[in-house]
Amino acid sequence: MTTTAPAVGPRDLALAHYAARGVLERVLARHGITFRQQVALRAAVTADAPLTPDDLVAQVQDSLKADPADIRATLDELLARHLLVAEGGQLRPTEAGSELMAAVGEETAPVSARIWGGIPAADLTAAGRVLALVTERANAELAALT
Repeated sequence: MTTTAPAVGPRDLALAHYAARGVLERVLARHGITFRQQVALRAAVTADAPLTPDDLVAQVQDSLKADPADIRATLDELLARHLLVAEGGQLRPTEAGSELMAAVGEETAPVSARIWGGIPAADLTAAGRVLALVTERANAELAALT
C-alpha cells in the first residue's frame, strides 16, 4: 500500500512560517531584540559595505513588506541601542550589533539543524522551487494592490 502526502496549501505554509518564527522570536527575546530589529540588523551586518538609510529601509521592506515609516522607527531603535551607527550618511553595524547577530546565529544554528535535518535534498529542492514561485506570485499581487 502506497500512501501519498497531502498537498501543501497556504495554511500549511503559514503554519510552518509561524512555527519557525516563533522559535526565532523566543531566542531574540532572550537577547532583547525584536524580529523586525533582527531583520534590519542582519541586513546591515551582511551587507558588503555600509548602506544608506534608504537602502536599508528598502532591503527590510523587500523582506517584510512593512511600512517604510515603521522600518525607519526600527532603525532609530537600533541606533539608540548602539547596534547601528550613522557615519557620513550611511549606517553600519557597531561591534555590539555584529556580536549580537553572531550570538543569535550561534544559538539558532543547532535548532535550525534539528528542524531541517534529515529532510531529503530532493524534497528541499522541490520546496525551494515552490516557495520561490509563491513568493514571486505574492509579490506580484502585492504590487498590484499598491
